[in-house]
Amino acid sequence: MTIAPKAACLVTGCAGFIGSHLTDALLASGHPVVGVDIRPRAEAVNLAGAFADPRFHYMERDINEHGVLAAARQVCPDIRHVFHLAAVVMVAFSMDHPELTMATNSTATRALHEESVAAGAQAFIFAGSAAEYGDDPRLPLKEEYATDDTEQASPYGKAKYLSSRLMQTSGFGCSLRFFNIFGPRQDPSSPYSGVISKFITQAVAGKDLTIFGDGGQTRDFIYVSDVIRSYLIAGGILPNPRTGTAEPLAGIFNVGTGSIMSINELAQQAIRSAGASSAILHAPARAGDIYHSQADIDLFTRTTGFTPDVDFLSGLNQTVDWFRSTR
Repeated sequence: MTIAPKAACLVTGCAGFIGSHLTDALLASGHPVVGVDIRPRAEAVNLAGAFADPRFHYMERDINEHGVLAAARQVCPDIRHVFHLAAVVMVAFSMDHPELTMATNSTATRALHEESVAAGAQAFIFAGSAAEYGDDPRLPLKEEYATDDTEQASPYGKAKYLSSRLMQTSGFGCSLRFFNIFGPRQDPSSPYSGVISKFITQAVAGKDLTIFGDGGQTRDFIYVSDVIRSYLIAGGILPNPRTGTAEPLAGIFNVGTGSIMSINELAQQAIRSAGASSAILHAPARAGDIYHSQADIDLFTRTTGFTPDVDFLSGLNQTVDWFRSTR
């Protein structure tokens, strides 16, 4: 019996922290992948494994150059699943570059979404963000709390909200509103990278840890492998644990753990996990940062049966091990 080949996937932002993990998972599940990223191939170090796979095709391209799906289908015509992760990802950068942020995170998303609808794609999964809720004090945050009246704290949050709303109002596509993701491959070099990767890098190197603000800020941290599993379920790649069928989702869903930890607690745990003796320093808070953030994941859990597999400490220790291995 001949087994039909699996449909191809498009992953924008494929060379990034999350995009590279997603690309690897899709290839491992047997799906050809066209990856789009603004980075030159030589700088796409997270994709070392993917480049060794003949089913992977890399396109160096700015997502603001519309016609992305058409270009990708010239390489691989049978693209049925679109995972859109390419974005301006730094809140502080968005404060200084609001027009570029809106063009990248909203206008380019709409263009790719329209292309996907016209091409008859089966799934369109957008990387939403907890920043869409602004500094809403109603915790845990429910999907319906973000509305047109919400005042996002940054252009990043506003642009992400507009794209999530497009998924909701169009009836096609799914926005996964991720909270704070951490794990291997997260780049600590940027001043606005994930706080966990920065703390681990500093602790492993025996340096002091710097907290912006008083450290009372709380976050909902979710490990990268759980994030990738949520992508695969939402995109119809993995069967929905609730229904047993592989069907793409539509709408907006929070993805987190539902638990919170303060930045002060995080810093202390990072020092312990790294076996370091670093001191904890404080610097002024950064503009656009939210003080408290916690996901209500009930909707995603009821819809899919999804619950996170990796507890925080296990994920942190795995991340520490990875950073040690790359030194």
